Amino acid sequence: MPILTAAVLAAFAGYSAAWYMGFLEGNFALLLFLATLVTGFYWVAERFWFLPQRRRGAEAVAVQAHERRTQLAAQGIAQVDGPDVEQTRQKLLMQPWWLDWTAGLFPVILAVFVLRSFLFEPFKIPSGSMIPTLLVGDLILVNKFTYGLRLPVINTRLTEGKPPARGDVMVFRYPPKPSLDYIKRVVGVPGDEIAYLNKRLTINGQPLPKQALPDFFDEDSMRYSRQFAESMGERAYRVLNDEDRPAFIPGAEDFPFKENCRYSVEGVVCKVPQGHYFMMGDNRDNSLDSRFWGFVPDRNIVGKAFFIWMNFGDLRRIGSFQ
Repeated sequence: MPILTAAVLAAFAGYSAAWYMGFLEGNFALLLFLATLVTGFYWVAERFWFLPQRRRGAEAVAVQAHERRTQLAAQGIAQVDGPDVEQTRQKLLMQPWWLDWTAGLFPVILAVFVLRSFLFEPFKIPSGSMIPTLLVGDLILVNKFTYGLRLPVINTRLTEGKPPARGDVMVFRYPPKPSLDYIKRVVGVPGDEIAYLNKRLTINGQPLPKQALPDFFDEDSMRYSRQFAESMGERAYRVLNDEDRPAFIPGAEDFPFKENCRYSVEGVVCKVPQGHYFMMGDNRDNSLDSRFWGFVPDRNIVGKAFFIWMNFGDLRRIGSFQ
């Protein structure tokens, strides 16, 4: 068992190292699921097999020592030489390293697995597509149960939950490459007609209220962008526009239901199909979103982003957001 366990741990370490160094595309959900299964197997084996064996061995040592002392006492020998019985028992009861690194870690790994899969999952914002709502380096929490509980790894829905609403900031699996997680704002739900023409967002023929704000200065790019307050129902948030970028959508890919979209020099108009959502970044001219790669199917939903729990460069960022 020690050799087998060493091989299993080496495989996990090798996979993690190859992922970290970019030699392969990792899947943390799958890795955590496998770690939970493996350590759970060792935990069960420890509880019902290995630990009882060690206890029987320690009990046998204590019984043998007692019998020896009784025999020597019958012969009138009170002083008994030999190894410390209690120390020997403790060594026999001690968990070996290969169980310490598997069964011993199972409760922690199980807690992380349940928390991450069904309650809250942490993410780090890697790009500026959601500026000014979310900045590069923000560490956020995603609610995994608002839109319904899903099985980890395969993402099959277990409960219905609430459907995504316009204005929600949502994490989802990137449709062209589902191994990647993206974060954008929901602007269109099934049945909506979304128009983004001349940098103005319209939903079902109604332009969204948009009010000019002072320009936004991006410290990373060292540039100013036009900033606006936009509202979607009762939800208000800020968006950015780059005056140097054209209104038309360059390089739109082929995607399912592309026939629902009409592209022009002014922008794009799309009818959202059933079971899909239209997503856009708040940094409107610096976001690769549904305008370019299409609609997000319901099966790709990961959860609703709702809280910034840390930004090491600016602790004032901590808090909820719209």
